[in-house]
Amino acid sequence: MLPPADLALILLFALALDAAIGDPDAVWRRLPHPVAWMGAGIAAFDRWMNHDGDPAARRRLAGVGALALLMLGWGLAALALQAALLALPFGWLWLAAAASVLIAQNSLVRHVARVCDGLAASLAEGRRAVSMIVGRDPESLDEAGVARAAIESAAENYSDGVVAPAFWFLIGGLPGLVLYKLVNTADSMIGHRTARHEAFGWAAARLDDLMNLLPARLSAVFVALAAPLAGGSPLVALRTALADARLHRSPNAGWPEAAAAGALGLALAGPRRYGAHLVEDPFLNAGGRRDAGPADIARAIRLIAAACLVQALAIAGVWLLLA
Repeated sequence: MLPPADLALILLFALALDAAIGDPDAVWRRLPHPVAWMGAGIAAFDRWMNHDGDPAARRRLAGVGALALLMLGWGLAALALQAALLALPFGWLWLAAAASVLIAQNSLVRHVARVCDGLAASLAEGRRAVSMIVGRDPESLDEAGVARAAIESAAENYSDGVVAPAFWFLIGGLPGLVLYKLVNTADSMIGHRTARHEAFGWAAARLDDLMNLLPARLSAVFVALAAPLAGGSPLVALRTALADARLHRSPNAGWPEAAAAGALGLALAGPRRYGAHLVEDPFLNAGGRRDAGPADIARAIRLIAAACLVQALAIAGVWLLLA
């Protein structure tokens, strides 16, 4: 295992590479992305081990076993890859490049910016762009609904796609990062309370909650500290997170979303529709504005970009303390 100071320095290079390059379309159009490989494995185990006729207890046990086997395989592969990369000349740089593939600063900003540009052009374009990053019914969204959905997605994915991967790289190097992405991908695919997946996906959903417990709260702190760059107050953002995060149906997503709501002065979450199903959730920062628009998405992008910088500064501080 690499010393913590080395991991912090390598992580800083990984974050810089992702911010500068992201996931080049020219590469991933030709090669399957590692997350796509993870998804294919999860889908295969879902087909092989999740049988509709089995009782819930057996399906839950099958889900635990499937996740354990996937984690064992991917963990060993990541450990071997890390050792192989470090054996190369400038191995630390190759390891940073590998880690950057599983960090989503650049892609997060690009996807949310597409919603901003689309909504500025027309409501139809905004709906089309936001449908690529959220699961709710875009046809039920007006301009404010599209903007709020994009901002909520930006805040939640900042935690899931940026802070948590960095956190687990610091804890466990490339294996820690890979295992987090595997569990997070499994949660997004099978961690749903549906007839097919409530039992089989139980382990993935609960482990994802556990692995995001600290990163989600760290993300709220980073967003709060970045608030002035989006015209907000760190104190208001932090106070909103502390007061309203518990109102979210997720034990973790409410933290970055509530902090962003306070930083931007917006009311986020609230009632929303997924297909034919209406979710009656309370608003986060209920006293904030609800009439969001493209300008608010642009402010949210600045907020998340600034929060990424705050995180990088925090990691640099960790490196200085440990070096």
